[in-house]
Amino acid sequence: MKQSNANGKSRKLTTVIGIGLLLVFVILLENLSTFFPGAPQVLQPTSPLFTVLKKGAVYSLVAVTMNLLNGFTGLFSLGQAGFMLLGAYTYAILTVPAAQKDQVYYLFGGCAFQSSLIDLFGKVFGTSGPGGAVAMILGVLLALILAGCVAGFFAYLIGLPVLRLKSDYLAIATLGFAEILRAIFQWQKLGPVTNGANMIKGFPTFSSFNLKDASGNVLLRLSTFIPFLLSSLCILLIVLLINSSYGRAFKSIRDDEIASEAMGISLSKHKMLAFVISSFFAGVGGGLFAMYVANAQAKAFTSTMTYEILLIVVVGGIGSVSGSVLATFLYVACSEWWLRFLDSEMVLKSGFKVPLLRNGFRMVVFSIVIMVIVLFFSQGIMGDRELNIGALFARKAKPGKKDEAEEQAKE
Repeated sequence: MKQSNANGKSRKLTTVIGIGLLLVFVILLENLSTFFPGAPQVLQPTSPLFTVLKKGAVYSLVAVTMNLLNGFTGLFSLGQAGFMLLGAYTYAILTVPAAQKDQVYYLFGGCAFQSSLIDLFGKVFGTSGPGGAVAMILGVLLALILAGCVAGFFAYLIGLPVLRLKSDYLAIATLGFAEILRAIFQWQKLGPVTNGANMIKGFPTFSSFNLKDASGNVLLRLSTFIPFLLSSLCILLIVLLINSSYGRAFKSIRDDEIASEAMGISLSKHKMLAFVISSFFAGVGGGLFAMYVANAQAKAFTSTMTYEILLIVVVGGIGSVSGSVLATFLYVACSEWWLRFLDSEMVLKSGFKVPLLRNGFRMVVFSIVIMVIVLFFSQGIMGDRELNIGALFARKAKPGKKDEAEEQAKE
């Protein structure tokens, strides 16, 4: 037992070290063009690579939250876009500086909330220099937490009636909830709060965390590091939950509700807990998505977004956190970068025009690729297995004995 506990602690430590090394690598990769101006075009700040990394970090968090419900608890929910919408608007409303609210809400004579969290912290720490940076960081973090809390609160309210449903009925109910939210937030009478059908902008984004000198020149870029850091922390918390007694209860409910209830597990309590926690982190993901696109607008959070996230979960493997993360970056890289050339016409030097290449053809090819993956890899990339980062780093086997770390990595 002691040996097992020691191995568990060692795996956790090496996992944290692995995540830390990944974050350091992201910082170095993002600032390579700053330190070496002659770096390749792919490493420039405007390169599609960093677009993929930022969007992939945000989407990976939301995919893991959906997997927590669908893969680990067995609740088929399609309301992620709605909870992301709540998180995005909460973050945006709470962080738009007071000086810009009249400009953003000009159609409605100003915002119902005259101040912002950043302004409130600015009164304590100051509005310029290091104090202004501290005020912005604390304001953003608190806004993201409140974004998750608002999403979790609405999840609790909607969960009271809909969690009595099962399978497709639950999916339809949560999808309908997301569509209703999208319509409400575009209602012009709520304009002083949500800005109606117009977008909210002017709040801190990932680029706001770049370190600059007095002239405004960037000294250190952190616009890719920030989404990686926040998403990694949230995913780590979800993994800790999955590996706890609550996580084992979730898996038990997924496998057999009757047997779980016979063992003393409260179905309603644990289903609600999984639903609220998943929605909380989806709300945080919505706030991060608003930071990524630099605006909050209800029409962006359509059912198509939910289907994209569900597709990522299926491709990665239902019941695998690492599978969801890997599938997210593959999906985003294909849709935003690798297959982009299919949307533009191509004429060879001989004058031959390559057929079919036109705007929209990228999505046709992408859909075919997804169909092939689903057909031939029905369990997804990882199935229900996990990529054990700790096992990959821990390779301390005794002579003549099989390396346990290698066994765990293969599993």
